[in-house]
Amino acid sequence: MATKLSPSFEKAVKDSRQLKEKPTNDELLQLYGLFKQASQSPAFEKAEKPGMFDLKGKYKYQAWQKLNEEGVTPQESQTKYVALVEQLKGIYGFDPNKKPE
Repeated sequence: MATKLSPSFEKAVKDSRQLKEKPTNDELLQLYGLFKQASQSPAFEKAEKPGMFDLKGKYKYQAWQKLNEEGVTPQESQTKYVALVEQLKGIYGFDPNKKPE
């Protein structure tokens, strides 16, 4: 069951694709985990685990798994995602005219 997404979360998702510079891999993993936990699409329990040789997929899955195990709710994840995007906008700059990647 997908979670209802707040307008501020949806705006932050768009804004995250309009940063002037690419965030670090750790920051991208944080964004990914928060996004997946916030959207719950699919629910973590129903998500397919990445294959043995899919290292990138494993790191992404682990970022999401960590939040799930910590009991972070979808609503909390949305709030944390918005805050992280705002922080990244301050670090990397933001261009509202940039075509989202």
